[in-house]
Amino acid sequence: MIEVRDLQKSFGDVHAVRGVSFEARDGEITGLLGPNGAGKTTTLRMLYSLLPPDAGEIRIDGMDPTKDAMAIKRTLGVVPDSRGLYKRLSARENIAYYGELHGLSKPVINERIERLAQRLNMEDFIDRQTDGFSQGQRVKVAIARAMIHEPQTVLLDEPSNGLDVMTTRALRRYIQDLKAAGHSVVLSTHIMQEVAALCDRIVIIAKGEIAADGTPADLLTLSGCDNVEDAFVKLIGSDEGLLA
Repeated sequence: MIEVRDLQKSFGDVHAVRGVSFEARDGEITGLLGPNGAGKTTTLRMLYSLLPPDAGEIRIDGMDPTKDAMAIKRTLGVVPDSRGLYKRLSARENIAYYGELHGLSKPVINERIERLAQRLNMEDFIDRQTDGFSQGQRVKVAIARAMIHEPQTVLLDEPSNGLDVMTTRALRRYIQDLKAAGHSVVLSTHIMQEVAALCDRIVIIAKGEIAADGTPADLLTLSGCDNVEDAFVKLIGSDEGLLA
């Protein structure tokens, strides 16, 4: 579970995150929705301790990333916006390296890689060097790498960007499986279909602030709209989100 209270972050004169507060519960998929530049990625980077907040509180499974950064990394799985694969390594080697960083034994790493490769349909490229991989292949490796230590809480930053229809469908099924297994999943996206298909709760961020927070039904009621896309546009007070 993630609890965020009055989170703030500035870069010089730019106030990227202005008092953001929300919860992401176990067994739910929480969507962070907003146009580009809204503060979604900055918020996620503070959650996984890549950026220190200027103010506010974060608790992830009861721990504070500013004080327990190493412990947080053991309970957290992160798929960042930049997939960050080592191009000279194979998919298997990329994943195994992260397993070793988490202190897993080689037999455990090997067993988990085989399971993840099967679940994510990676068998045909698991031993290929990642240089030259398609976007979908890179995303699958990044997800397997993030899940190798079986974290309770999972952060996904726009994971379906650039994916084809079939890979997107497979990714959505995997995310739903994580929810069914009791994980807390935070999904940052600006793709309305993804939000409608997956999210139990939606946190809309605009200009670094929370514009709305609730279930999809709550947001439809609040906005007076009959679909998530129209609700999003109305609640952020602009149609720029459609171009994000």
